[in-house]
Amino acid sequence: MKLLSVVMPVFNERRTVEEILRRVRAAPTCGLAREIVVVDDGSSDGTRELLAALPAADDLVLVFKERNAGKGAALRDGFSRARGDIVLIQDADLEYDPSEYPRLLQPILDDHADVVYGSRFLGGPHRVLYYWHYVANVGLTQLANAAANINLTDMETCYKAFRAEALKSLLLESDRFGFEPEVTIKVARAGFRIYEVPVSYYGRTYSEGKKIGWRDGLRAIGTIARHGIVDRVLGRPFRRDPGDS
Repeated sequence: MKLLSVVMPVFNERRTVEEILRRVRAAPTCGLAREIVVVDDGSSDGTRELLAALPAADDLVLVFKERNAGKGAALRDGFSRARGDIVLIQDADLEYDPSEYPRLLQPILDDHADVVYGSRFLGGPHRVLYYWHYVANVGLTQLANAAANINLTDMETCYKAFRAEALKSLLLESDRFGFEPEVTIKVARAGFRIYEVPVSYYGRTYSEGKKIGWRDGLRAIGTIARHGIVDRVLGRPFRRDPGDS
């Protein structure tokens, strides 16, 4: 039986992490077996202790980082531990609904896609929130599209699913939220088949724990410039050497 690895970076999500684990375990997986790789990124609010106290389970892999290094670094640690044929990214904040996993998995299982993005802007229900966040999301997506010569609607979405061999062939470097534009540009540059599907979005306000801010938007622009333009001009590698472990 093929295996789905759900990789979940966690930073200070004590209020939601148990519930998201319950929802992930209850989610349909199109017949795939499932493992959940949780990477605690140096939480200081009790999340780490809560995770450490969970009963041992065959479907759960826990990784604890000593200090906060950022979402991209946590994801790389999670990818290195993932054993699945398909790898899916899940945030721990309840903004995305695991019951929609089949939408992300089916294009890969049908051999139409190597990478699937769950777009918040293709018609799924979503909470109405910040106008300028929407403008920033659209603007960053269009910059990444221009750099990668693709036509995504939602580059910044959490929900991304990958054939494991495609994901693990990429040389990923970004430690923080620059992961999103970096992986987008590199999957496009590698020629992988990218699909988008609509997903629901239950966004949070800052008072409810939202973390991303305007500085992350500026860093994303720098990441797009680096990996979409500078790396191409200088011929820097974007894929791992086949001999690397």
